[in-house]
Amino acid sequence: MTFWNPLVYLRAHPAEWRQALRVVIAVAVTLVAINLLNVPQGYWAVITAVIVVQTSIGGSLKAALDRLWGTLAGAAVGALVAITLPHSTPAQIGLVIIVAVIPLAYLAAVNPAFRVAPVTAVIMLVPNYGPHAADPLTTALDRVFEIALGNVVALAVSLFVFPARAHEQLRIAAAKVVTINAELMEALIEGLLAGTGRQGVQPIHARIRAGIKQAEAAADEASRERRMRFSDTSDPEPVVRTLYRVRHDLVMIGRAAAKPLPQSLLPILSPALEDVKKSTVATLDGIASTLKDNTPAPTIDSYQTALRSFVLALDQCNHAGIPEATTEAERLFTLRFAFEQLGDDLRDLARRSAEAVQRPSTSPSPTVGRG
Repeated sequence: MTFWNPLVYLRAHPAEWRQALRVVIAVAVTLVAINLLNVPQGYWAVITAVIVVQTSIGGSLKAALDRLWGTLAGAAVGALVAITLPHSTPAQIGLVIIVAVIPLAYLAAVNPAFRVAPVTAVIMLVPNYGPHAADPLTTALDRVFEIALGNVVALAVSLFVFPARAHEQLRIAAAKVVTINAELMEALIEGLLAGTGRQGVQPIHARIRAGIKQAEAAADEASRERRMRFSDTSDPEPVVRTLYRVRHDLVMIGRAAAKPLPQSLLPILSPALEDVKKSTVATLDGIASTLKDNTPAPTIDSYQTALRSFVLALDQCNHAGIPEATTEAERLFTLRFAFEQLGDDLRDLARRSAEAVQRPSTSPSPTVGRG
């Protein structure tokens, strides 16, 4: 019988445990702070700390700014409405809530950074009873102070307790996408040669789309860290753009691989396509290793050699006068064009991956080339 070993689980999920520890520390520090400062409704500071502590510094910065701007907007509108409109009866309270929420809900729809604004306004305008009851202006100021306190604690914890850089998360996410691309390339070429077409590749495409979205989110957070001088790494955007281009190349190859190749063409094209598949997978695996383990970026020399062999095989099919070569000409040209584009984008992705793992310099430098 196999027993669950917490140490093994801990080693397998270090990032998750570090994030949990950061949240616990942020909550503990916030609780101490609200007791020392005698904050009347300090639970708002605790809630803010939990929300703001994200898996990266860039994510925490975004969450903190969104929470603060949303609170300021909600508190300002709520206080203004409460001061200018009577709200002593249930009907009047309902009216002032509607008046306050309409513009804030519109603002949140236009800019998601203000999505907490309507909530803040409603909390302020709902009658507050008990020992902490206060006028609207005091309530607004208290709420802003509580949110600011939670933000400060959360950002401090994110910066000094196992700080996680979004750039590292981008590298991991990009490496995952590259590895799935290699899996897709294998499936597409095998479908062409084995007579199955592109069956079973839709789940792989779904995983690639999800991985690129994850890489995009990490790149956005990494860009925020760079803008606010919390990081001095290379520009993360070119990596994501190149991942998109490689995906588009594979989609084009997939369209050409919608059905298997005619049996008459396989003796000539099969060896060349096998070489293209192997060299592509090897190059993508090398790029993934560069991103994950900081190994030297691979060259695409073997891929270019395999591509030239495939072009020669296409010419051989045409010169041999095989009838299927004529009927399949458009599809084979699409395949050749997609392979050529893929070669260019593999070279660019290898270069971007090498840039992504370079040690940061004293100041960020712009990247050059495609992107």
